[in-house]
Order: sequence, then structure tokens, then C-alpha cells
Amino acid sequence: MSIDLVRVDERLIHGQVVVGWGSHLGLDHYVVVDDALADSEWEQELYRSALPDGVTARFMSAPQAIEHLAELGEAEGRGALLTRGTGTMRALAEGGVLRDRHVNLGGLHGGPGRDRVLDYVYLGSAERDDLRVIAEAAGKVSARDLPTAREVPLDQLLAR
Repeated sequence: MSIDLVRVDERLIHGQVVVGWGSHLGLDHYVVVDDALADSEWEQELYRSALPDGVTARFMSAPQAIEHLAELGEAEGRGALLTRGTGTMRALAEGGVLRDRHVNLGGLHGGPGRDRVLDYVYLGSAERDDLRVIAEAAGKVSARDLPTAREVPLDQLLAR
């Protein structure tokens, strides 16, 4: 399975990802990397219920993803790798699974210590540090809420 979308989005599997990105890219599989969800069958089923027929999802912890992501690359189809936050994506970057990947930032919403960078991206110092590490490991980080929207490069996000 090729990984055609690597995205940080607090909402994980939802309409914007499934309809906007999934239909645009022809995705048929999602890998959700989230330590808490990896152990929660009922939450996994809730997320799977948002998927169209024939589209599948697999839920893993960050250590599981680091260990098994290469195996997923051998499967057929097109996929997306999703994390809820920059910390998990950073763990994947430090684990070596993001080399030569383009990491997309989607819904990172407001909260304590986070400032508005875009309508859909709020960053605090921890997220900014994570993104620098991710960019160094992955090669490219940018924000884009939908595939038809304007891409905002990381240097512009960090300058705001």
C-alpha cells in the first residue's frame, strides 16, 4: 500500500479527510496512529463507521507503527497515515518512518498555549518544536485543509 497522505489532524477520520482527501486521492485504507485508540475497540468501530464501503482502517500505537509500517507498504492499494497531534508524528519521524514524506497539517485547534496560525491550525511552542523535528526527518511539512486549497509551507507557519 502506498502511503499517499501523511496528516496531523485532531479529528482523525472525519468528513474532510474521507470525502475531501480520500476521494481526491482514491484512498482505500487508513492507518491511524494513536496510542489510546490502539487499545479501544469500540472507538475504532466508531471511526470505521465513517468510512465508505470497501475502505478499511487499522489502528496502531506509535511503537507498533514504527515496527510495522514497512510491512503495510507492501500491501496493495492507496493509504493515509493519520495522527491526532504533532507529538505522535514526531515519534514516527524519530522512528525513521517519515523519510522523504510530505506531512500535511489539517485540524489543529485552539487550546491553552496555542496561537492561531491559520483558521484550522493553532500552534504552541511544543507543536512548533515537533514540526521542526518532523520537517528535518520527513523533508516537507505544510498545511492544507483540503487538496484543492492553497498549501502553506512550514516556514510561513512558523513565522506567524
